Amino acid sequence: MDAPSIIDTLNALVAGATYEPGTSQDCATVYVPAEYLVPTCLALRDTDALRFNVLVEVTAADYFPRDPRFEVVYHLLSVPHRRRLRLKVRATASVGVPTVQGVWLSAGWLEREVWDMFGVVFDGHPDLRRLLMPEDWEGHPQRKDYPVQIRKTVQTYEPLEVTQEEFRANLERDRTRRTTH
Repeated sequence: MDAPSIIDTLNALVAGATYEPGTSQDCATVYVPAEYLVPTCLALRDTDALRFNVLVEVTAADYFPRDPRFEVVYHLLSVPHRRRLRLKVRATASVGVPTVQGVWLSAGWLEREVWDMFGVVFDGHPDLRRLLMPEDWEGHPQRKDYPVQIRKTVQTYEPLEVTQEEFRANLERDRTRRTTH
């Protein structure tokens, strides 16, 4: 099923939404307006002809200095129909994207990761806090305008030193364990 046929099906199911087909080499891609994201995802999940029942990934792309700056990307899978779909939603740094955690529970962690790395706010998300970066980290490291000239002291560690006798004893212990099991 290609993007135009998915858009035709969605136009009949979600009143008022205007979808755009996206270019892609591997799977159908559809641009969804942010305000219609949740009804679109419900239609994609619950319609028998579509049945995209698995949210595989949520990620984002930063197109700084373009406005809207971000594209939030949802990768969906229809297990019964063996199809993939890529949904894209354009977002700005100040206007959020609605959460789809009510459609797919797995979206909770995935949206937290996107917020942590890109700073895209998911409206209605019940637990939007750091997931990958430390709680006291400032900024979002996947943004194009994130400062990368951070100075950090070099950490050195002592190498593990084992005497030759300890090394041989370890080898012999491992050899005897392998032969007895």
